[in-house]
Amino acid sequence: MDGPFIFDAHLDLSMNAMEWNRDLRLPVHEIRQLEKGMTDKPDRSNNTVSLPAMREGNIGLCVATQIARYVKRGSNLPGWHSPEQAWAQTQAQLEWYRTMEVCGEMAQITNLQGLHNHLDTWKKDAQTTPVGYILSLEGADSIIDMGYLERAYGNGLRAIGPSHYGPGTYAYGTDSDGPLGQRGRELIKKIEELGLILDVTHLSDTCFWEALDMYSGALWASHNNCRALVHHNRQFSDEQIKEIIDRGGVIGVALDAWMLVPKWQRGISTPEDMGVGLKQAIDHMDHICQLAGNCDHVGIGTDLDGAFGKEQSPRDLDTIADLRKLPQLLKKRGYSNYNVEQILNKNFISFLQRVWQ
Repeated sequence: MDGPFIFDAHLDLSMNAMEWNRDLRLPVHEIRQLEKGMTDKPDRSNNTVSLPAMREGNIGLCVATQIARYVKRGSNLPGWHSPEQAWAQTQAQLEWYRTMEVCGEMAQITNLQGLHNHLDTWKKDAQTTPVGYILSLEGADSIIDMGYLERAYGNGLRAIGPSHYGPGTYAYGTDSDGPLGQRGRELIKKIEELGLILDVTHLSDTCFWEALDMYSGALWASHNNCRALVHHNRQFSDEQIKEIIDRGGVIGVALDAWMLVPKWQRGISTPEDMGVGLKQAIDHMDHICQLAGNCDHVGIGTDLDGAFGKEQSPRDLDTIADLRKLPQLLKKRGYSNYNVEQILNKNFISFLQRVWQ
């Protein structure tokens, strides 16, 4: 392990463990070996994330998700056929995190004292300190009613994104658009009441603006890039990015290759053919910094192994440990040591310190 401390604002760890059946305590190369010949997922034998790889790259703290989509009949999106099934899946994922805690592999962070304790302990002994995680729910379809959101908060949930892909129970997400509706507005009010962080990632344009019109709490975009560089509704426009900046939010730049460069064709393009590297991620970071006029509102939210692997990741990244290449690339772009540290960890940590104060 070497390099500066890194905060990754978006990793689907429990999804990989429970749906991809990956033992994330193993080194990445061992997981790849176990998956040789498997074809049920497009990223088999191409994974990039494991707990040892995180430790190797000094990625000692992350936002880790629960994710289970409820899909109505007629939808071609993968998911569960009832909100109750989706809820149960998120609870299985929660139990995986808890089991990793029992194993001494991970530690849940839910408040300011826990955050400070973890950072101090990791600094003293990163080799044996559990990887810290802040629990987030990606897409709210599994929340059967607001009582379930209260239960989730009691279980340590600290951030939530109302939508994922397509039209959801509470909000429209990527590749769809429409208003929040009554249930969506009820959810946004409850998020603010509980003091949860609103993750605006994946919100459709209409829902983004409607949610922010009625919401005055803390918000971030855990894994989102710039529409000005890759024109797609999954990315945020400059106007949306400026609104997040004005609200004191932080945007985690994602490393999914199709979000880094234009004209990527999923299942056809390769990182080598398209020349996609970590440099392109820095293009998005730099664009956000230029809009802000400072480096206070951008971080890292890789989304690595979020249903894709090396086949759709920067070509100079073999495992998540290669995030340690970012400091040198940022310095080459003219960023100071202080600004590099802001991007790698301080912006998200400062955000949590302010919100949890």
